[in-house]
Amino acid sequence: MRIAYIANYQGPTLLKRRPIVGNLSLAANVKIGLVAELLRNKSHSVEIFSQGEVIDHAFKFYPGFQERELFDENIPVYYGAAFPLKFVNGVASSNSLLQIFKARHQVAPFDMMIIYNVKPAQILCANYAIRRLRLPVILEYEDDAFVSVAGKIESGFKVRLQLSVVRNLFNLVSGCIGVSPHLLRQLPPSIPKLLLRGVVSDEIANGTKPTVAARKNRIVFSGTLFETKGVEQLIQAWTMVGLPDWELHIAGDGNLRDRLHRLAAEGRGIVFHGLLDRLENARLLCSAKIAINPHDVSETPGNVFAFKIVEYLAAGAHVISTRMGTLDLALEGGITYMPDNKAETIATTLKQVIESCSYERNASRAALQTYGPQTVANSLDNLVMELASRRNNSDGASAALSSRGARAIPKG
Repeated sequence: MRIAYIANYQGPTLLKRRPIVGNLSLAANVKIGLVAELLRNKSHSVEIFSQGEVIDHAFKFYPGFQERELFDENIPVYYGAAFPLKFVNGVASSNSLLQIFKARHQVAPFDMMIIYNVKPAQILCANYAIRRLRLPVILEYEDDAFVSVAGKIESGFKVRLQLSVVRNLFNLVSGCIGVSPHLLRQLPPSIPKLLLRGVVSDEIANGTKPTVAARKNRIVFSGTLFETKGVEQLIQAWTMVGLPDWELHIAGDGNLRDRLHRLAAEGRGIVFHGLLDRLENARLLCSAKIAINPHDVSETPGNVFAFKIVEYLAAGAHVISTRMGTLDLALEGGITYMPDNKAETIATTLKQVIESCSYERNASRAALQTYGPQTVANSLDNLVMELASRRNNSDGASAALSSRGARAIPKG
């Protein structure tokens, strides 16, 4: 199958050419790359189309281009143009991306499309693929379209109009990959669905995982340094709790980077690693006794799930996290939950986990069995092939009906 993957992927070349630190999404980048690789490992051809959006308004035109530093030489990445003027930005990048997709479809027709969430560019390309090309489209649904980042229900004419467009698309897609049961339930019950909370990379799956006793007294946060991730509260908690024999390691980048560095200057034992590649990140996670996800608590329970939790568990670290939906019991055993991400709550939880040696509990085996590369590859392949079969059966039925109709027309 030849698959067009419409996703706001942000590769190294894009990071160098466009100011996107304000809307950087490291977990999405990793997951998009892993899904594309696993599909390719199942003999599917994948091309990624990204709007490469710039959210800071400016009178500057960024032309479309092709990613030079590919995570896989067999998976090309194309970026649409960006013109970040107010009221123009979304329309410009969406139309540019659609034109690039059309051009690539002319070179070699696609058999299927996957869209990552429902931003304007994804909606535009999906509607074109469905209505004009009659392609099956899979929605990879990560962020709840019907609430804000904080999980609040939004209102207003513009919001209602946008949600109407989203609902129409939900009734047209052929399948869905969802990060939570809550999100999957928003799609029609008749379409095939796959619950996929995360994907374990080969680097973690095949990496060396020392025993708990052999690991360093290290607590790790890995991800985007953004307001909702709770990293600022984590650093405040670190100065409160006072753990002289432990270190806090922070990997990633984002718009809070400089502020967090200033805040950490007052503490001790805090190490910043910056942006790591997959191998470096895997080594860091596998070296830690504890990994933490102090994400803001959503007002809509179960509507989000942090990709990093699956990575943390698979690496063999004990996870401390705010609650983000439910997991299998085998995975829950490796997690200590916090009711919120206030600095005081984080400090208290860290102290309890360390004093009680709760970090000795992990769920690495269960995470690898459920979200390991081969397991996920098989699940993705099954979904793609089921939709391809449905399309072939539908095309065959339509052809048969047309043929019978033609025979029924009396000759003049």
